[in-house]
Amino acid sequence: MNKQKLMTVWLAAVAGMSMTQQGAAQSADALLDKLVEKGILSVKEANELREETDKNFTTAYSVKSGMPDWVTSFKWGGDLRGRFEDFSSSNPLFENQDRWRYRFRLGATVTLLEDFEIGFRLGSGNLDSGLTAGSDPISNNQTYQNNASKKGVFIDLAYAKWSPLHAGNWAASTTLGKMEIPFVFTTMVFDHDYTPEGGAAQVGYTFNDHHALKLIGAAFIVDNNARLTSQPYAAENPYLTGGQMVLDSTWTKRFSSSAGFAVLGLSHADQLINGAVPNINQGNTRNLVTTAPTYAFSPIIADLSATYTLDKVPLYPGPFPIRLAGEYMRNGAAPDSADNSAYNVGIMFGKSGKRGAWEFSYNWRWMGGNSWYEELSESDFGALYQQSQPASGFTGPNYGSGSNVKGNIVKLAYSPYDFLTVTAQWFSTWLIVQSPNGSDSFMNRIQLDATIKF
Repeated sequence: MNKQKLMTVWLAAVAGMSMTQQGAAQSADALLDKLVEKGILSVKEANELREETDKNFTTAYSVKSGMPDWVTSFKWGGDLRGRFEDFSSSNPLFENQDRWRYRFRLGATVTLLEDFEIGFRLGSGNLDSGLTAGSDPISNNQTYQNNASKKGVFIDLAYAKWSPLHAGNWAASTTLGKMEIPFVFTTMVFDHDYTPEGGAAQVGYTFNDHHALKLIGAAFIVDNNARLTSQPYAAENPYLTGGQMVLDSTWTKRFSSSAGFAVLGLSHADQLINGAVPNINQGNTRNLVTTAPTYAFSPIIADLSATYTLDKVPLYPGPFPIRLAGEYMRNGAAPDSADNSAYNVGIMFGKSGKRGAWEFSYNWRWMGGNSWYEELSESDFGALYQQSQPASGFTGPNYGSGSNVKGNIVKLAYSPYDFLTVTAQWFSTWLIVQSPNGSDSFMNRIQLDATIKF
C-alpha cells in the first residue's frame, strides 16, 4: 500500500474512531504504536502520519460529524444524583423530617479553531421554592413531591472561553457568560452548585516540575436593577469582584502542597434586599427597614493544604493520599463584634472517583454571621433558628443554612465503578448566635447519595 492510499485509509479510520478529538488522538496514537511494533511502519513514517493527522483531522472530522469546519470537537457529558436526607434536632419545637431528591445535569462542550470553546449545561431546579424568576442559584436539587408534578429544567451554564496562550511555561484563558466558579475555594465561600454570571481570566506560569502559579481574576453581576427614567442612577447594580493567587508545589514524590490568597468584594450590598434576589440562606445582620445586609462584604481569604501520598494501603487501588487543609476568611468591612470571620479545617483520607477508590473526611467549620454574604455559601450547612432573625424574611422555628453556623462535617464515599460514587455525609451543627439566646439550635442532617456521571 503506497503512502497516499495509507494516508486516506488512516484519516478515515481516525475520523470514525471517536466523536471527540481527544478520543481520536488517543486511539490514533495507540494504533500507530501497534503498527510500528509489528514492523508495518517505521518510526519516521509513524511520526509523519501523526503530523498529517493533526493537519487534516479538522477536515475529516467535519465530513464525519456534519459540523462546520471550524468545529474541532463536540462532547456531551453530565451526571445524575439521587439523594435521601434526614433532618433531626433535640429541640422539641422542630419536627423531624426526611425527603427524597434528585439533581440532573446535561451539557456539551464545543471546541473551535483558534483556541475557542463554547459550553452549555442544563440543570434541574426547584420550581416550588417560591421564586418569581429562575430557580435556587445555589442548588440544582429537586424534591420528589406534589403528586409527581413535572419538574423544571434551567440554563445552568452558558459560556464562551478563549485560551490563546498554552505554550511553554505560560497558559492564559478568559471566560465570559454563566460559568463554573473560577476560584479555588471550599463550599465555605461558594456553594459548588453556584454558577456566576460575568467574566473571568486566568494566567498560569509553571516555574519547573515542582512549582506552578495561577492568578485568577473575575467580575460577576449579582443583580441588575431596573432604573426609572426620571432617576437613571437611583439604584446601583451589585457586583462581585475578586482576585486570587494559588501556588501548587510538588516537593517530593510523596509530598505536595497548595497555598492560596484571595480578596473578594461585593459592591452595593445595600441593594440586596430580601425581595431583590432569591432569599435562600440566612445569617447576616440586616437593616430592619430595608432588609438589606447591615455591613458590606470585602473579605480576605487564605488557604493552605498539604498532601502526603502512601504507595499502598489495604483495600485501596493505587497510591493513597492523606490531605490536611485549612481556610480562613475575614470580612474587614464588618466589625469584629459582628462575627466577621470564618474558618474551615479538615483532613481527608483517600479520594473517590475511580473504580474501587474511597475517601473519608472530617471538617470543622465556623462561619461567622457577617463573614460573607449568606446567599453564596453552602446551602447544606445550617442549624435551627428557634426564632427567625430580624428582617431575615423567614419565620421560626426553621432550619437556616448560610452564615452564623458552626459544626462538624463527616463524609464517606466509595466508587464501585468509574462512573458511580455512593456517599454518606453527616452535618452536626449549631448556631453561633442563638435565637433567642440560650435556645437549642442543634441540628443533625444526614445525606445518602448515589451519583452516576457520563
